Amino acid sequence: MKPQNKNNLSRRNFLKTSILASGGMLIGFNLITACKPEAVMPVDIKKLNFNDFNAFIKISDEGYVTIFSPNPEIGQGVKTSMPMIIAEELDVDWNKVNVVQGALDSNNFKRQMAGGSQSIRFGWNALRETGATAKQMLINAAAVKWNVAASTCKASKGIIINKNGDKLSYGEVAKDAALLEVPEDVHLKKIKDFTIIGQEIVNVDIDKIITGEPLFGLDYKSEGMLYASVLRPPSFGQKLESFDATEAKKVTGVIDVITIGEKARNQIRSGKSNWTFKLSNTDKIVVIATNTWAAFKGKKALSAIWVTDTKLESTEDHDKILTKVLDGEKQKVRREDGDIQKAFLKADRIIEKTYNSPFLPHNCMEPMNFYANVTPEKVHLVGPIQTPKLTASIVADMLGYDVDKVTLEMTRMGGGFGRRLYGDFVYEAAEISNAIKKPVKLISSREDDMTTGIYRPAIKYRIKASIKDGKVTGYHLKEAAINGNMYGLLPNFFPAGCIPNYKVESANYRGNITTGAWRAPYTNFLAFAEQSFFDELASELNIDTIQLRLDLLQNVKGSTDKRIQYSGQRMEDTIKLVREKANWGKTEPGVYQGFSAYYSHNTHVAEIAEIELKDGFPVIKKVIVAVDCGVVVNPTGARNQVEGGVIDGIGHAMYADLSFKDGKPSHKNFNTYRLIRMQETPKVEVHFVENELSPTGLGEPGLPPAGGAVANAINAALGKRMYSQPFIKELKKSRVLG
Repeated sequence: MKPQNKNNLSRRNFLKTSILASGGMLIGFNLITACKPEAVMPVDIKKLNFNDFNAFIKISDEGYVTIFSPNPEIGQGVKTSMPMIIAEELDVDWNKVNVVQGALDSNNFKRQMAGGSQSIRFGWNALRETGATAKQMLINAAAVKWNVAASTCKASKGIIINKNGDKLSYGEVAKDAALLEVPEDVHLKKIKDFTIIGQEIVNVDIDKIITGEPLFGLDYKSEGMLYASVLRPPSFGQKLESFDATEAKKVTGVIDVITIGEKARNQIRSGKSNWTFKLSNTDKIVVIATNTWAAFKGKKALSAIWVTDTKLESTEDHDKILTKVLDGEKQKVRREDGDIQKAFLKADRIIEKTYNSPFLPHNCMEPMNFYANVTPEKVHLVGPIQTPKLTASIVADMLGYDVDKVTLEMTRMGGGFGRRLYGDFVYEAAEISNAIKKPVKLISSREDDMTTGIYRPAIKYRIKASIKDGKVTGYHLKEAAINGNMYGLLPNFFPAGCIPNYKVESANYRGNITTGAWRAPYTNFLAFAEQSFFDELASELNIDTIQLRLDLLQNVKGSTDKRIQYSGQRMEDTIKLVREKANWGKTEPGVYQGFSAYYSHNTHVAEIAEIELKDGFPVIKKVIVAVDCGVVVNPTGARNQVEGGVIDGIGHAMYADLSFKDGKPSHKNFNTYRLIRMQETPKVEVHFVENELSPTGLGEPGLPPAGGAVANAINAALGKRMYSQPFIKELKKSRVLG
């Protein structure tokens, strides 16, 4: 009789073992196998003895692999997908991979930033070559041991085998391999041979997120660390005159109250600041405490006098100013094809519309925070930042350190959306630590983030088109923005190349409200304006709105104009896919569809929104999405990104609004600021165009078309065009809704 293997592991101990097993990766152990004689205990990958192989890879004697993810993780999934690319070419079993967030290392890692949805696009070839190079070196080391030609050996799932059938694991040759010469040319896999890329891989941090293990900036602690809360001017355009900290210092836990600002002013005066540097000239009051609650409570107890330094701006004035900018002649020509004036003179019909968008805060789930410990010898920084290299260089410059004396560790971010491109909160933390000579964690409240942050600029677009003999012959786009929005490549997106007479102009008004990149910068509102306008054009021409886009795209296919950024063929394929999947024009009674398509971040996206009316109000039920992003590295993460982008785009287009009165934001927390709610989120159905082209951006491209698709669906249902965001304001004015 076969002896039984008695399992003495209690349920409590099983849960404890499961939760504490590092890396969230349990190898060879679960409830089913635990009772089997061959069952083995889980392997704690982090506690294995790993040998350095290169900056990206460590290999243990047991054949387990640690892969370092170099780029910041803001929820876009690069901490999973970038190691997947390395592991694919390394040819290692994914179940034997442990992923670790890499620190800032400009010597070994390139482009360590998160922004523009470019991490995978720029890393694709380099990461593949990293994995393939390591694999070849391991094979070469095994060949030396066997005294055979490396060409006679193969590797798969961490095992090297020769023609005689001899086997060696990666762990057995890792030390020897690391000493070998790095091969200049390596063989990359054919896409059809991928075994990891293209598979549904769960987020490598999911276990830690679920169990609450430290991952985020707010989780970081160090011995002797203090907490800081910063009081900034309540209105843009104000500066500090004086303050009284008497009551604040009475709060239990408050250690001191100081001011900062001189280091920031010196940096601004130096002229060395770059686009990531967003700090005002005024002094700010800082409460230093032993805990977060005391710091926040102490800040509320402060009495401060703020005086006007520059004009206190209001949204009402901005609206008038931007209209005047649109009406003015001082516009910067971004692109001009043909003769736009002639096209309008000869037109049978001219259509002209103006579209409006408000300021928007980023509202990251994790408020801004950062750890800084400035000592005479070095600067240690830890926290959530999208631009670690630029941030470290500015801190070094501000404090007078060589940049190699600045260490920056990246944590997982609870949202970024462009807000964490700007390191203002890092520079504040560094200045505070430098002043108090102790390690400090700066923590912002929700009110801090919403009222003193960096916003999406308020924008107006005026679009004008000429029609002659049933064809669109001219297209003129004018942009007016607070502080600026348009950048060089945008005029070369759709419909550039599709319309013979084409002109894009922009101008701005320089205000003192801080603005910057907001998820899918520049395109997040432009896509709504353009796609709404083309829907209206289609109605004027009495042609199906999708067919209008397809007809126009024929004019750019095969174009030799190197300025054109998008592909006419790839956009056409994407549009046709969403038309098919959404069963366009063949919905059940009471279901209304709206179409939108847009190119951004090197990716082509088409969306069809479906709405129903409930008591006269449009309810978004479903959005069908087609995406051409090249090779999909991780379908699970890719769908998450598209779904999140679509819902984000819908929520802000429908509900979000931020205005200013005398420099002061109209909202400071979610009790008054409207975001999309759970019951308002539609089902998002995502389809990927299948091809073998290199990956393109995915964190942002799903957002821009969403607003246009919903707006066009609303028009299909109500016969009412949306010209301003948020749509809820427009809908409340409608007689249809009472």
